[in-house]
Parts: sequence; C-alpha cells; structure tokens
Amino acid sequence: MKKKDKLAIIQQHYPNASTTIDSFNKFIDFIEDVLDVEPSKVMMADSICSDDVNSIQYPARIQEFLGPFKMGGLDGFPFTGLTGMGAFASHVPEEGAIAIYFGPHIGITKDGTIGEIHRQGQSKNSGCCGAAKGALNKLINNLIAEENITELDYQMNIIEQILLNEKERILTANVPMKEATEVIYEAIEKRIEELVSVTKYNCKYLLLFGAIHINSDTDMGSFNEIRKFDVIDLKKGERKKYFDKKV
Repeated sequence: MKKKDKLAIIQQHYPNASTTIDSFNKFIDFIEDVLDVEPSKVMMADSICSDDVNSIQYPARIQEFLGPFKMGGLDGFPFTGLTGMGAFASHVPEEGAIAIYFGPHIGITKDGTIGEIHRQGQSKNSGCCGAAKGALNKLINNLIAEENITELDYQMNIIEQILLNEKERILTANVPMKEATEVIYEAIEKRIEELVSVTKYNCKYLLLFGAIHINSDTDMGSFNEIRKFDVIDLKKGERKKYFDKKV
C-alpha cells in the first residue's frame, strides 16, 4: 500500500496526521538547520505508552539522538515524575539540547476502525491503547470509583481517574475513544509542563514535541498528529511556539 493510501485511512480520524518517520525527519532537520545543534548533542526523552508496538515503530533516524530516556508508562503519562525528568536533564551535553516527545497513542486499523490494531502473528485485532480502552469501558459502565488508586494497579488507576474527571465530555462525544485520548493528551501535557517548570537544565535548548501518536496494523506503520512544538532557549529564558493546536 502506498503512503498516500495509508494516510488517507488515518486522516479520516486525524486530518493533519503524517507518518512518524516524516514528522521526525522534519524535527531533526529543524534541530540541525534552525537551532544549529548536532543530533549527537541532543538528549531525547519520550513520554509515550510502554506498549511494545511503540518501540517497534520508532523511526530509525531517532538513533542519531542520545537516549531515548523513557518517561512514559500506560498511555504515555510521565510516571517517572520529577526524579525521571531530573535524571535525564543531568545527562545532556552542555552545548546541546533536550527534546521531549510526548502524548498518548491510539490505534486505527487499515479498515478505519479506531481504538484497535492488528498485531504481528495474531488472528484478531487488539485494543490500542489497551489501557485507555479498558478505562473507557469502565467509565461507560460506572465502574470507576473516585480517588480509587492502589499500589497493585497504580498506573491504570491514574488513567481511570483522568477519564473520570472528564466523564460527561467523553461519553457525549461522537467518538468516545478518540475524545478519551484527547483528554489523556491534555493531562500528559499539563504534567510535562509542571515538571519542566521545576527542573534545571544545563544545556542550550529544551524542545517540547507533543502529539497524538497513532499506531496501525503491522504493515501500515505509525503516524502522529502534532499538538505542540515549543522551543525554549534556556540561555535567554525565551520560549517560542512553532506549533500549538488546540482541539
């Protein structure tokens, strides 16, 4: 299947989506051409879901960066917290940059079904993000108790609470799974900004690259729709928004 045909399927749900490879190539080109920083001096961190499909579908050119440091747990929420942010902030070259790619993920099959993908070697589709889909099902069936957070399933409980806080918005949406993903994106972005505000970085730039990460069937690859691209000049204390989409 040609790239344009794959994009046509994904863009039914996310009109501004591009392939992950294309978006990261542009991202790396920006770092080289606009910021004049070599990729080998960029510490990459990501806060995306720990789902194995995300590791498989990362584009090869990302290997030009240092890292990535893995911040994300279920559906990309930055569960490593302040300690994690501080850890990789201390690993970056002094004349380099930190780049943080963050956001939840969602599946779209090649027949356009949202919230699922067909994985290698399986006869049936499976949920993507499975955690978000599970939390949504519990939300629909009124099975999420307010402030119910346990040690045994801490990450899932946090995802459940995020959705519970926006219950009416999600359940009245045309596509609740898609809306739940937007709600989780907003929670991730808010937490990333909170962590950034109290972390010291000893480098030139901090780049915040937020997106809805979109997985598909094994032979389709992955995509994303950008939500945020901010560059913070740490020496000057200035932030520039190169992209900021509010849905």
